[in-house]
Amino acid sequence: MQIFKVGGAVRDRLLGRPVTEVDWVVVGADAETLAAQGYRPVGADFPVFLHPETGEEYALARTERKSGRGYGGFTFHAAPDVTLEQDLIRRDLTINAMAEDDHGNVIDPYGGRADLDARLLRHVSPAFAEDPLRVLRVARFAARYSALGFEVAPETLRLMQEMVASGELDALTAERMWKEISRALLEDRPDVFIRMLHDCGALAVLLPELVARSAPGSTDQLYATLRRTAEVQAPLNVRWACLLLDVPEEQHATINARLKVPRDPAELALLLARHWPTALQAERLTPEAWFELLQGFDVLRRPARFDEFLQACACAAAVRTDEGQPPLALLRQAAEAVRGVDVQPLVAQGFKGAALGEALKQARIDALAQLS
Repeated sequence: MQIFKVGGAVRDRLLGRPVTEVDWVVVGADAETLAAQGYRPVGADFPVFLHPETGEEYALARTERKSGRGYGGFTFHAAPDVTLEQDLIRRDLTINAMAEDDHGNVIDPYGGRADLDARLLRHVSPAFAEDPLRVLRVARFAARYSALGFEVAPETLRLMQEMVASGELDALTAERMWKEISRALLEDRPDVFIRMLHDCGALAVLLPELVARSAPGSTDQLYATLRRTAEVQAPLNVRWACLLLDVPEEQHATINARLKVPRDPAELALLLARHWPTALQAERLTPEAWFELLQGFDVLRRPARFDEFLQACACAAAVRTDEGQPPLALLRQAAEAVRGVDVQPLVAQGFKGAALGEALKQARIDALAQLS
């Protein structure tokens, strides 16, 4: 039995990047061998085990055969006679198809090290086309390593385009699509991810609402806004909201259903699309309009959501200078003014029930009036 470190841990060590996760492959063993040594199986249908002490994942060397559509349509074969080279060839990119033995020697049967040096993201074999999720993964790796000069190899981009044209992406589940998109948006260059999806045709499948608004000039603005969200290390909710800023409100529900977008990013995206024009005109709002705006964000019970809205506005404003600038300081002051109204003096005056609610609302409007 031989154990090798594989995949991202080898790649990132060679790139001089921090190694945050280590995967292992076991050659020359079977499930019974690992179980006898205390390894715990992760699932009944997948030959992956947890180390009895470290809890790290150890996978039996395996081959796989396409047996259906989509990323899950595979039959696995794990046996002691499966070689390391056979296991590595099923991986997506050459830079992810390297292994390292316990002496630190790199096993590189498919040219991963040369592609690292050439800064190329290249598929290992034609089997790449059997898994549609790899289209999104390659775009995500392009976003992660763009700053290092990495580009997708022309032949790999052509293969991605062929996969999209074949309709294979239709087999992806909403959960898997959202997982890849959300992870990619948190990379250092989320704009590169969207650009890659556009170049290979996948954006028309995943987010056709963006393709419809990719008129000359508008995409540059979109990419610049996404890049700004990464520069300020904005959270996922803000990055997603900025991505959909120009998508009409009535299309958000369709997007949310298609990708099963979680509640928080979905709500912030809708609020930004709805209130971005209002934010630009905030200095002209009446105290009553200020109050309705802040009520819409539920600033008392969910203050973080309004803070994320302001951060998204700041990212958009840094790029969309031709539209004017939202008065972010004034918007913050308005939220603080509403939160600063104390209900106890009103209670002491004898207000209760619906009358107390109306008096509290008026007190908050009065506080907002002091800002103008």
